[in-house]
Amino acid sequence: MEDIAVDKTTLCPSARPESEDSVVFGIISGTVAEPRVTYLKQPLPITDELIAKVSPVTPAEVFRTASACATKGCQHFDGQDCRLAMRIVENLPPVAEELPPCSIRRNCRWWQQEGKAACMRCPQMITDNYNASELMRQVAAPTAG
Repeated sequence: MEDIAVDKTTLCPSARPESEDSVVFGIISGTVAEPRVTYLKQPLPITDELIAKVSPVTPAEVFRTASACATKGCQHFDGQDCRLAMRIVENLPPVAEELPPCSIRRNCRWWQQEGKAACMRCPQMITDNYNASELMRQVAAPTAG
């Protein structure tokens, strides 16, 4: 398998699958009430074939994807930090007892910024979660200003 370019850039672990050069690094498992990310040993490129396999649901309901952090192009970025990562650490309880086996960790914006605290909460983050709690919706909502 070709080496996916995850070594050269800071990655957003909450990127949309449609983002340029996005990769799948986890599969959503668990239950509707408590979905959890199961991490892949290696990230996989998003392909049309992969997207077709999950139709009719959205890829973001099934996959956790990462792509280059958009920094100033992202509604969660405050010019220096990812406010989403900050809100996750400040407001959500950890759901992992040890660091998940994540293939993007060394390049992950959340890891670089918030460290282990972000990783311990990461498995509960689902991009397209239509059954999210009110707290999860508040944490995921970009802040004004």
